Amino acid sequence: MNRTTLLALLMGIFASTITSCSKDDDDDDNTAATAKVNMRLIDAPADYEHVYVDIQKVEVTMQGSSAVTLSPIRPGIYDLRQFSNGIDTLLLTTDLPTGTIEQIRLVLGTNNSVVVNGQSYAMTTPSGQTSGVKLNLNQALQANQSYDFWIDFDAGKSVHETGSGKYMLKPVIRAYSALTNGKIKGVALPLSALITVYAINGTDTFSAIPNTTTGGFAFAGLPAGTYSVALDAGVATFVDSTITNVQVQYGTTTDVGSILLHL
Repeated sequence: MNRTTLLALLMGIFASTITSCSKDDDDDDNTAATAKVNMRLIDAPADYEHVYVDIQKVEVTMQGSSAVTLSPIRPGIYDLRQFSNGIDTLLLTTDLPTGTIEQIRLVLGTNNSVVVNGQSYAMTTPSGQTSGVKLNLNQALQANQSYDFWIDFDAGKSVHETGSGKYMLKPVIRAYSALTNGKIKGVALPLSALITVYAINGTDTFSAIPNTTTGGFAFAGLPAGTYSVALDAGVATFVDSTITNVQVQYGTTTDVGSILLHL
């Protein structure tokens, strides 16, 4: 092999190595620029048999960027009453660029209804809210990390009876992350007392309706702090009860145990 041929061969190998390294670096940069995001739907309790909402799209706005439109895993109707007492459903999963999520916009369709005493009623929705319910989040995303967010759709505060058997949907929704998710759980008995449970922190009040079979109840997405857990009997012969000084911390579940109301 002469000197000219050897030099050409070495230059080819060097160029190939540089190209390969550059491609690998680009791939690493692309991978590092995204984070995995899971969004879950959960419901605060409501005194309705079913609350059906038509979720069509989710729009996410990153700081300094325009909104990105995402499709749910299953666009369409969700029965919010199935997702209470700590039960949720995966709404969507996606990769988002690193940065800060400023806002989530939940876009609803028009096929919304509520079931009361076995009767289904269509719910109208103000046009401004059908086009998008805004949720401020301000959550930073870091490269190669996975994040869980919950969209808490408060059916009890969102459904309004307007009279003459007509109902309106005015969505009351909040969003929280695993980093801001305080939890309380327990069991409220007896079932015959028809208990509603409240978690109270200053002026903030959260409600839960115990499971009709087990009496189990759960709160999620609570701000950290000191709470009172109040059990309000729906049957007048039972005596209400309150537990005070219940401590809630992010990332943990505070179990208040089994609470029995007496006659």
